[in-house]
Amino acid sequence: MDETNKNRPIIAITGSAGKTTTKELIASILKTRMEIFKSIQNLNLSIFTKHYANAITPDHEAIVLEYGLQYPGEIKKHCSIIQPNISVITNIGSAHVGNFKSNIIELAKAKSEIIEGMDPLGSLYINADDANSKLLLTDSFKGTIRTVGIEKKANYRARHIHYTDTGMTFQVKIKGKMYGFTIPVYGIHNIYNALYAIAVTHPLGFSPEEMQQGFNNSRRILKKNRRLSLYPIWDNIQIIDDTFSANPQAVKAALDVLENLGKQYNIAVLADMLELGKYTVDGHKEVGIYIAKKKVDLLYTFGDYAQSIAHGAIESGFPEDKVFHFSNIEDLNTTLLNTLLPGSTVLVKGSHALKMNRTVKFLRSYYKQMKAEEKQKAEE
Repeated sequence: MDETNKNRPIIAITGSAGKTTTKELIASILKTRMEIFKSIQNLNLSIFTKHYANAITPDHEAIVLEYGLQYPGEIKKHCSIIQPNISVITNIGSAHVGNFKSNIIELAKAKSEIIEGMDPLGSLYINADDANSKLLLTDSFKGTIRTVGIEKKANYRARHIHYTDTGMTFQVKIKGKMYGFTIPVYGIHNIYNALYAIAVTHPLGFSPEEMQQGFNNSRRILKKNRRLSLYPIWDNIQIIDDTFSANPQAVKAALDVLENLGKQYNIAVLADMLELGKYTVDGHKEVGIYIAKKKVDLLYTFGDYAQSIAHGAIESGFPEDKVFHFSNIEDLNTTLLNTLLPGSTVLVKGSHALKMNRTVKFLRSYYKQMKAEEKQKAEE
């Protein structure tokens, strides 16, 4: 690591879920008083890290990057290009596990490459509540390890968590004093992302007021990005657009949000989750089992693998007459439209390749046209 990099925070974020949101929250806080460089959107493969290395200048006071992982050795490659001195491993879930012999231990080993590749005396942040994070290879790390959590004891622990009309509120004890925070995104999983942002920026000297200012500034970036974006559309009907990506962990988190934001009638529209390898059937069934425990009134599934979501739900007691499977997106969209009632909340989620934003666009376009026609009639 050269002298310039030794004197500035180089923050790398990896993990199975939450990388982009964590990156944006950290960057938004740092930007309150620093000139920063951050990776673009979710362009987080090592080929992009090479481009970032050429774009970073001495004027950048801090660097915030996502280190994506598709295959073993990729995190090591990231670190050889830009070595971080602060690393975040958000969690170890099932995303891309199919590329790691469908073995969570192998996946954790690959994520641990960031521990081996970072500044050996740097700071590492991990999730105290995530059981799989205990598989990370931290024993030989000589730097500082800090934890975030909600359920278990952690260096930065969120308490008094609540949903609001615009996001989440929670409290964190910092240096013996409780501070309240608000974030402009929904879900308990996003509390963890915010905790990482607090945990990383606090030792860098940022105050709770600056942290909150950063969270406020992140609204423009995090809203309407197909990650739990909420659209009220018509007659007390709302859509939760979570169509950017999907894995079992993320789908269950989205179902929690549906349950909390739902008003009267909750509909889950779930498509295939890809890159799960041998875990494909079990991963989809796992989601179905979870649905049976949640306040979901109607389940639509789409794609070959998603049939296992339906099977898992029915086998766990979800009413079979409330489950419908589709292989044609137009049929799905039309049927969904015809079943929407006033007070419905619709969650739409699936892996990026399934293009489930087509369903979101279809519903929004239909109701937009209805509003226009009603307005025109009123003016006549």
